[in-house]
Amino acid sequence: MEQTQQLLWKSDLSEPSESSSQAMMSVTLGRAMTALLSARPRKLNDAISRLSPHPLNSIGHISISASLDDSLRFLHTYLNDAAEKNEPLHEILIPMLENSLRYKDTKNGGQSMVLLNWLFQDDFLFRAIATDLAKVISTKDDRFIALGWCTLVRALLDHETAMTQFPMNGIMERYSDLLKMLSSCIPYLSHIVEKGSTLQEGHELPSRLAISAADCFLALTEALTKKAKVASNKPKLSDSNAPKRQLTLVAIDSGDKKAKPVSESLVTSHMEMEYILWDHLEELICLVQKLLAWSRKSRSLHAKGLEQVLQWLREIKGHYRHFEVETGSKVIKSGALLLSSCWKHYGKLMHLEDQKFSHHYQELLDQYLAGIQLYAGGHPENKDGGAETRKFFLNCLCLLLGRFDRKKFETIVSEYGIRISHALLPQLHSSDDDVVDGIVCILKAVIFKPQSSGSSLTDTREVDAMLPLLIHLLDERDGTARAVVMLIAEYCLMSKDGHCFKEVLERLTSGNVQQRTNALDVISELICMSSDSKDKLSQLSWQDIANHLLERLEDEEIAIRKQTSTLLPMIDPSLVLPSLVHLIYSSDERLQSSASDACVGMLKYHSQNAEVICMLLDCLSTLSQSIDLQNTAGVVGSKFDSDRVLRLIPEWSKSVQSWDVLIGLLIEKMFAEPSNATIVKFLSYISEHLAEAADAVLSCVLLHAKRREEIDENSFSGRECQTYRSDDSEKMQQTLFEHLCPLLIIRMLPLRVFNDLNSSIVYGQLFNQGIFHDCGDINAISEDCVTILLLKRTFCEFEFNDVRKLAAELCGRLHPKVLIPVVSSQLEIATGSRDILKIKASLFSVCTSLVVRGRESLSHPLMLKIRKTLETMLLWPSVDGDEVSKAQHGCIDSLALMICAELQDPESFSIVGKKGDASSGNSVLTCVINKLIQDNHQPVLLSNLDDVKCSSEVPVPLSFYMCMANVLISACQKILDSGKKPFVRKTLPCLIHSVKVMTNSEIRAACIQVLFSSVYHLKSTVLPYSADLLEVSLKALRKGSEKERMAGAKLLGSLMASDDAILETISGGLVEARSILSSISSTDPSVELRQVCGKLLACLIS
Repeated sequence: MEQTQQLLWKSDLSEPSESSSQAMMSVTLGRAMTALLSARPRKLNDAISRLSPHPLNSIGHISISASLDDSLRFLHTYLNDAAEKNEPLHEILIPMLENSLRYKDTKNGGQSMVLLNWLFQDDFLFRAIATDLAKVISTKDDRFIALGWCTLVRALLDHETAMTQFPMNGIMERYSDLLKMLSSCIPYLSHIVEKGSTLQEGHELPSRLAISAADCFLALTEALTKKAKVASNKPKLSDSNAPKRQLTLVAIDSGDKKAKPVSESLVTSHMEMEYILWDHLEELICLVQKLLAWSRKSRSLHAKGLEQVLQWLREIKGHYRHFEVETGSKVIKSGALLLSSCWKHYGKLMHLEDQKFSHHYQELLDQYLAGIQLYAGGHPENKDGGAETRKFFLNCLCLLLGRFDRKKFETIVSEYGIRISHALLPQLHSSDDDVVDGIVCILKAVIFKPQSSGSSLTDTREVDAMLPLLIHLLDERDGTARAVVMLIAEYCLMSKDGHCFKEVLERLTSGNVQQRTNALDVISELICMSSDSKDKLSQLSWQDIANHLLERLEDEEIAIRKQTSTLLPMIDPSLVLPSLVHLIYSSDERLQSSASDACVGMLKYHSQNAEVICMLLDCLSTLSQSIDLQNTAGVVGSKFDSDRVLRLIPEWSKSVQSWDVLIGLLIEKMFAEPSNATIVKFLSYISEHLAEAADAVLSCVLLHAKRREEIDENSFSGRECQTYRSDDSEKMQQTLFEHLCPLLIIRMLPLRVFNDLNSSIVYGQLFNQGIFHDCGDINAISEDCVTILLLKRTFCEFEFNDVRKLAAELCGRLHPKVLIPVVSSQLEIATGSRDILKIKASLFSVCTSLVVRGRESLSHPLMLKIRKTLETMLLWPSVDGDEVSKAQHGCIDSLALMICAELQDPESFSIVGKKGDASSGNSVLTCVINKLIQDNHQPVLLSNLDDVKCSSEVPVPLSFYMCMANVLISACQKILDSGKKPFVRKTLPCLIHSVKVMTNSEIRAACIQVLFSSVYHLKSTVLPYSADLLEVSLKALRKGSEKERMAGAKLLGSLMASDDAILETISGGLVEARSILSSISSTDPSVELRQVCGKLLACLIS
């Protein structure tokens, strides 16, 4: 059965033969290889030792039971023939690879090594076999063959260990040549390693082949660093008899320095191997990268060593590869020597599988600790390379200790822990960050040992012994302290005993700046570790940290205050935020600033957590209520200013990535606490962001409005609900706030939210259906949109005045194509019924629309109808202070704002085909001027004056002219700079002329009052008419009625108070003015007028 299996195996590996003799040769070779590879290694070696040159009886007829001697002779003959014919040797090498793989970990293996050791004694056969062996890895795409190849090659490279029991030295004699030939396989091994990973839970794990290839790669490159044995008595660093012997590595920055001369012939023979290793520097970097990726999850200390080695390889690549020099130059020679001397140790320590490692790790550990201590303070010899050499030993120590599993590591620590700690602690004073970082990683592993998942530190003997020293190192602000910080923080986190934690907190309140700073660094590390580790601090510990950090906000050191401000946001907001809000109102500006920074940082840190914002608002509300109740001055002022905190909100808002969830919760909070003014202020600070999520905001508003009950006649008696008193019931207060809340939220949205007529949430389908053009009864419209909500709140019969006014203001933001038709219809109906409430609401909407939209609103075709309605209302008789008078004030403001909108820069509004039309027949300004200066005997229908339906005509009442004058005065007060000159050019010439010819003194006095307001508000724009204005004022003072004289005096005073240009223009008439003022101030019957003229006269005389 075994013979059949071997024949099948052999035939699979052989190429089909074309003749029976070739087939017989293959069968015979298979039998010979089976016999040789199945023999015990010692018997095989004995057979080789007694081998005689006698020929085989029949080369083609070796039986399965043939002697090992015959099989060896046949194999030797076959190899000679194949090598001379340059034929492939796969039929010999493949069985050897399988044999090596099969008996890799058993005592029965090694037959392949015995055969190769024998065959390599023949130089001709060696070259043939080695050449074909190197070709196998690149030509056979079979993972089992590759695995066997890596196993056999690694055994050849470690021949000194494998072959010590046999006297033959064939492999040793050909070792250098074998290395040169196998080094060509490094790129193929690198490729196997690169492609041999699988990703599992975010970590790379190597395949079985990748592990074997990596170890073979390491063995091959490590072999390139070995030197020939020239002195067997060469002392080792760990030898007690050689304490002064030093191992010096060439530093990266001293590549041009000469190494100690050894032997010219030895240097020549070794440099070729070192150059081969140097040529594969890029593959070494790739290999270490993969080893690092494989070690990150389970071997953190080993991974740290790999990180440092990787960094070092990249540094020497960057340092030496930029020299454009040929191989053999001094610079490249220095780099190759450095790489070889270090890689000899690095390669040995990086093996993933090494059964011999456990036998000599103690020797290596002794060497590395001795090296660290030797170069601890900068060895007097070779100071340039001392720092790099110390770093090398630390890297080796990381790689060495990081290889062991948990149980073995604990055994080593129990034996070497104190020695390792004593050797490394003094190195913490190093100025090299890499050295300190490596030492901290080693000490961390030695002190804490690898802990099982989620376990606390129970065995604290080592750290308890070292804790006083470690704490003492926090007294100075240096690299040592920075290194110890991490160790102490981890101990505080893992230890069940809070002694160390209390020590750190005590130092946080120390009078020593260095101690406070270092303690703050420990707290910083502790906070970061606690967030990333399964070990968590207790709630009590967190509260202690929070309290101590809050105290440090008023530290005299700005660096401590800044660091504290960055740490506080990482703590549970419930432990910190209330105190932060309180500290922001401190009278200490330094504390106030630090607390503000910490508060902003906390809001940003929890930018997507609406609960933190709600907590902030609750803190502000609580603080506000406590101040109101106490009404005393303490840490905060007697008057609470929530803006001190809320002005921090815009900075926080920049960090918010998604507003949808936040906005919903914040609006719900406002609805739940409708009387909380702090929430309203807060929302006003994020109005632009509310606009970005306008649909979500308005949907919440409408949903809330649906759930609230409307006010009806049964709820209140008549219109008593129109005024809200402080003694109203709690239910009425709640209803008021519930009606106000949705409107307050809408008010925070910018105007652009209302610009889109296609917005279903704002306008619904009403605009498209044209319902707004015929909407006498707003309550009859069932459309669910923001517009209907606002209109119902504005024109509802039963509503709070505050709610109605705010709703009317918000209606003014609606698009004019929607608002103007509604207001025109409602105003017409209200005018007919003398419904003053609706009239005032309509006028407020119109005024708001004119303010926020200007000419866009004025240009609507129905605005002319509204204007006619306003003129009709101004004809109504009224008494100062009554409701009609208040409504007429709204009409005056509306007309004044129409004039301001009319005179706005046409380019500031993008209304197609609607340029300035002040000179057209529909000009509001022209109409108002004409109404003021027209003949006061012009008739008006009596029906416009009262509710009686009558077609009789009566003269226009004087009050109407006063209203027109007040419209112009109001326009002077409200007009923008861009409209001042057009207003003056249109108004002043007409009024100046009219005053001279007008017969009614009351209207003439009103016109002079308009001229006074023009001078007072429009300043230098009246310069072209200043002389005429002076003439009007003097004429009124000389010949006018008492009202005219008073108006003339005001006009003169305003001219005298103008700028130099106007004064220069009117200077010629001031002499006459002085005479007139002197006369009036002494003879006029009006006391008030005499006083005014006396003051003006005093100004002229002085």
